[in-house]
Amino acid sequence: MPEVRTWQLAAGAAVVGLALAAGAVAAAGPWDSGQRKAEREWAAAQSPSGGAHHQVPGPKRPAPAPSAPGVLTALGAPATAPAPAPASASVPGDLAEVLAPLLGDPGLGPVRTASVVEVATGRRLYEHGAADPMTPASTIKIATSAAALSALGPDHRIPTTVVVSKDGEELTLVGGGDPTLGRAALGTLADRTVRALRDRGTGTVRLTYDTSLYSGTSRHPIGPNGNLAPVSALMVGQGRINQTATGYATRTGDPAGDAARTFERLLTERGVDTSALVEQALTNSDNDIAEALARQTALATGEEASFRGAERAVTKQLAKLKLPLTGARFADGSGLNRADKLSAGLLTALLARAADPAHPELRPVLTGLPVAGFSGTLHGRYGDTSPGTGLVRAKTGTLTGVNALAGTVVAPDGRLLAFAFLAGNTPSATAAEPALDRLAAALAS
Repeated sequence: MPEVRTWQLAAGAAVVGLALAAGAVAAAGPWDSGQRKAEREWAAAQSPSGGAHHQVPGPKRPAPAPSAPGVLTALGAPATAPAPAPASASVPGDLAEVLAPLLGDPGLGPVRTASVVEVATGRRLYEHGAADPMTPASTIKIATSAAALSALGPDHRIPTTVVVSKDGEELTLVGGGDPTLGRAALGTLADRTVRALRDRGTGTVRLTYDTSLYSGTSRHPIGPNGNLAPVSALMVGQGRINQTATGYATRTGDPAGDAARTFERLLTERGVDTSALVEQALTNSDNDIAEALARQTALATGEEASFRGAERAVTKQLAKLKLPLTGARFADGSGLNRADKLSAGLLTALLARAADPAHPELRPVLTGLPVAGFSGTLHGRYGDTSPGTGLVRAKTGTLTGVNALAGTVVAPDGRLLAFAFLAGNTPSATAAEPALDRLAAALAS
């Protein structure tokens, strides 16, 4: 554990195990308000799995109210979602007639697959190469998120801790894997730690840091890239050097060292709800959070917190959810690795499972999806006159030559549909994205 710096305090004596509770600090955003917050709390209450660092039990409070069932199922739909219909189930001719020409758009390149299912029943409404493994780009975050929620529970907290040596002269900042740790929160926590040390009377302390929670290489196979910082158990603001919150940015090559220097003095334990992280990862297509979620899944399932360990953990967790994994590969959690493989059928199965009343812990997979024309990576897509605006909620996927869109849409008859459209060898994003948007919008009209 390398020494970062030495700093002076006027007074105070550190004690072994010093920690200051600061409460949960969650990034502001749509995932933290209204319906989503109530649904997240209800899912956490229903989930058999839980996270560490829960609050001390207090007076019994009323259970959070569950979400209205009409949000996820059509009127008159069964209370529980039955198993998906067999592949031989009939396909409505009108839907095939609408989607097939759109799927043939040259903007989608020579390789394209599709899957559309009715969420309430699992019935397959349309498919084209739905079982074929494709490079999914960022739509893989749907799988990463489902695995993390399943393994950790939606109320799991990711801690960052400060450990004091027995002689009180060394403090170690221990990274817990929260990439959204913010500078403002660190300043507040540092002030509280300084006050505690002064109360106990110390002179000089040495600050070190520990990133041993994660193993293996910290560098993604794509190398240094503005889409992703080196994967570290300790970082501040996703390693962004500028003040941007989302998108491409200059990243530090030493996120842990920068985080320790940002602390100035000390920080104490803090955590962020896993479901809040999931929604932020999906809404903004945040690669740093996605890689952190993959490693947290690895830790929760007994695997090493590395790229390879995370791949084993995500695969194992999705297998427990009885999802069609033939040909699937999760080489990373973010979708930046072209070795990733998912089928359109797997993506729609994931979305349907997230809506299943038997799996409330997976609900943030749906609530975190960007809304067409309004939020996240779909904010600038779909126009005012598009039938998909406000109705399509979907995760985007973009690499050079790869474009994908997977999510949900409410059909005109009130049914909630899950869809996935994946295209390979596309000529350009500017040609492929409008074609994908038209496919999803057609389901809403």
